[in-house]
Amino acid sequence: MKIKKIVALSAAAGIALAGLAFTPANAEPVANSYVLVGSDTLQDSTNALTNGTSASGSFVRILSNGTSLGNFDAFGSAAIQTKPNGPFFGRPAGSGAGVNALRASITGNPYSAGGTNTTPAKVITGQVDIARSSSGPGSNANAAGQLLYVPYARDAVAYAYKGGTAAWATLTPVQLKQIFDGTLTTVDGAAIKPRLPQAGSGTRNFFLPAIGYASGTTVAPGVSDVGNATPENDATVLAEGEIIPFSVASWVAQANGVTGTNSTTVAGVQLGSPIAGTTPFTGTAPALVPSATYYASTSFGRDTYLVVENARVVAGAKFDAGLAALVSGTSASLTNFGSSASTPGAVKKKFGFLAPSTTTTQRAYLNL
Repeated sequence: MKIKKIVALSAAAGIALAGLAFTPANAEPVANSYVLVGSDTLQDSTNALTNGTSASGSFVRILSNGTSLGNFDAFGSAAIQTKPNGPFFGRPAGSGAGVNALRASITGNPYSAGGTNTTPAKVITGQVDIARSSSGPGSNANAAGQLLYVPYARDAVAYAYKGGTAAWATLTPVQLKQIFDGTLTTVDGAAIKPRLPQAGSGTRNFFLPAIGYASGTTVAPGVSDVGNATPENDATVLAEGEIIPFSVASWVAQANGVTGTNSTTVAGVQLGSPIAGTTPFTGTAPALVPSATYYASTSFGRDTYLVVENARVVAGAKFDAGLAALVSGTSASLTNFGSSASTPGAVKKKFGFLAPSTTTTQRAYLNL
């Protein structure tokens, strides 16, 4: 199904770009309407869109029938409450956890955040409406699937490192795989140690196949995952001589000062490029511009997604006009990528994203 098939639904939902006062991007109020959870990579731009921002030069805020959306960060308190009188449940940290929370919200099966989050499993029926995902459905893709992956924006993945030498700025995919295998422990005479974000991170799961691991690989021999709760896209986690995959869009957004925090200024931290002759971005902070050439890479460029229940955005008994409008691609939807300063697309560009490579949606998860 193409996004254009549900474009006309925005009017029915009454979504508007509201000229209201600025709301801090890091607030996590209980939602008056729909709730988003999941990917760290997408959270800052969706925070801006749901709470309101003038980053593009024109105030933009996405509402649904005049009510606010609830966008919950991937990291923070162990438990969150997303809707009035709803249960407190483990915060979904990353793309995989976000999709799992959406699945549990649909099925009524108990949800557990997993990993190092010890919040007890809870029934969260109806508590999550949209999952942010920095990766596609992969092997879960199915033409009759119950979930729908709607393209949000184009990102790319590189690697952040601390210290090292000039040679570390241009490590090849072959070298990176050896580093994450644990067989290459020094580069240009300097010791190097690989790290990965927490399990369930879309950036982690995308990066490993990009550097040469088999599709679906989520672990690397050179990285110990015991007790791993390392947040993605946070350069402060790096010790001297360490390297970790990093979203280019997140790096650009942080460096340009449109996010709540900026970890790119940590002493000795830089972003490297595994693509010969191409840098992930151009310019200098706070005016970095993502490289269209780098983002177009079939290995390191990636489309990102908002995931919803398919039955709620197509005609039928469960159809929800408000939710369908939020992923319709119109100028008043979260998935828009227009160029006008008053559109969500212009906001996403300020956060380091480019237009997705396609507007074609994908269904996934035949069984939830």
